[in-house]
Amino acid sequence: MKIVILASGAGSLAQAIFDSVSAGELSVEIIGVISDQPAAPVLDRAVQLGIKTFVVPMKPERLQWDRDLFAVAQSLNPDLLVSAGFMRILAPDFVRRFRIINSHPALLPNFPGAHAVRDALKAGVTRTGTTMHWVDEGVDTGEVIAQVAVDILPSDTEESLHERIKIQERGLIVATIRTLIPIYSQSLESEK
Repeated sequence: MKIVILASGAGSLAQAIFDSVSAGELSVEIIGVISDQPAAPVLDRAVQLGIKTFVVPMKPERLQWDRDLFAVAQSLNPDLLVSAGFMRILAPDFVRRFRIINSHPALLPNFPGAHAVRDALKAGVTRTGTTMHWVDEGVDTGEVIAQVAVDILPSDTEESLHERIKIQERGLIVATIRTLIPIYSQSLESEK
């Protein structure tokens, strides 16, 4: 299975995937990393491993950015796109064309959007977590694939809670990709 990782930041989720592939624990081929941030540390992580990187910086004209992102992804022709901290909403045409999974730091459908950890703390809930879901045309509204709960401690700040969620998120993203490999292997065989 050929995957492309979409990421905007440091790349700790991407690194979990890189490490699992390097260790032989995950049988996928990472054919590229796409970022919207030219200085994103995830790009350096990928380059160090010999993984091709592509930067599609946001443009004043959003439709042009959507077209540019689509063109890069289409040129790579992945079996699966993995959104691992990619902080952009994807265009409807994009999500209809590609199979995309996303990692989100909350137990969806609770706390969708960019401030999930902050929102969970503000709501006063005692439990949150991480969700892997299919990407659809909404914001964090796609079908849930898997979730792991994380208790919120009385002493938690947004940063401390997010760090504990990320630990679970790294394991869940790898486990989710692993569960999808047989499904994609069967569909690739039937297409031949």
